Amino acid sequence: MTKIRKAVFPVGGLGTRFLPATKAMPKEMLPVVDKPLIQYAVEEAQAAGIEHFIFVTGHNKTAIEDHFDANPALEKLLAKENKFDLLKFLQDSTFDSGKISYTRQSEPKGLGHAVWCARDLIGDEPFAVLLPDDIFHCKTPCLKQLVEAYNQVGGNIVAINDVPREQTNRYGILSVESDDGVLVKANGMVEKPAPEKAPSTCAISGRYILSPEVLDELNHQKAGIKGEIQLTDAMAATLDRVSFHGVRFEGTRFDCGNKIGFLMANIEYALDRPDLSEEFRQALKNLKL
Repeated sequence: MTKIRKAVFPVGGLGTRFLPATKAMPKEMLPVVDKPLIQYAVEEAQAAGIEHFIFVTGHNKTAIEDHFDANPALEKLLAKENKFDLLKFLQDSTFDSGKISYTRQSEPKGLGHAVWCARDLIGDEPFAVLLPDDIFHCKTPCLKQLVEAYNQVGGNIVAINDVPREQTNRYGILSVESDDGVLVKANGMVEKPAPEKAPSTCAISGRYILSPEVLDELNHQKAGIKGEIQLTDAMAATLDRVSFHGVRFEGTRFDCGNKIGFLMANIEYALDRPDLSEEFRQALKNLKL
């Protein structure tokens, strides 16, 4: 199999659900405990062996670029004050020249359009897509689980989880051909179907490994639901020549695109931190919920 070297991060959204916090700050920079959402996605990609990180940005996203850039003055100050843990944190989030690229999505035309904007940077090779709104708390990083499945079966692969049938209209839903409990072979997918029309309850979560054939389909710029260019439509158009699987990832997904998911992620990650968990548990007890 061709190694998955590149990952695309669509970060052009306006984050209106989190206004007024996102009026001047990208939603991807909202912190879960003490790291921004986008850094969780980047670290997950790094753990999966990704070498080139491609950000599809939009208006008011320069804070993301600054976050992954070097800050010599701050690093010098931390070293002077012997704050070496914080210094390492900064250095670990800084990319060497050439490993990170930015391209612009001039208008919000959907996830498929955002991925298409990165086509020249992706080239003719399989690639990953990570949606920063989704955080996965997993022992083995979610994208790494997908890469391991890709190394076995190839083709297009997505992370999936089973959702209540009444929620199928929130997700892309797979049409299932076979299912071994972990790896699901799909013969189709539907974007946000009504519960009574959903072919299954296997919902696509925000992690993808895609073949370059998907980019060929996105070149046609066909609008789907809500007039947007849907990534799932382009994937579906390749089913006659590219295999398609879903992976039931081991772990927990938090939808940080909504307030409840974001708050739950903060609680989960705080409880998982050795330096915070005991004090935080006591603080929660003191709330007398």
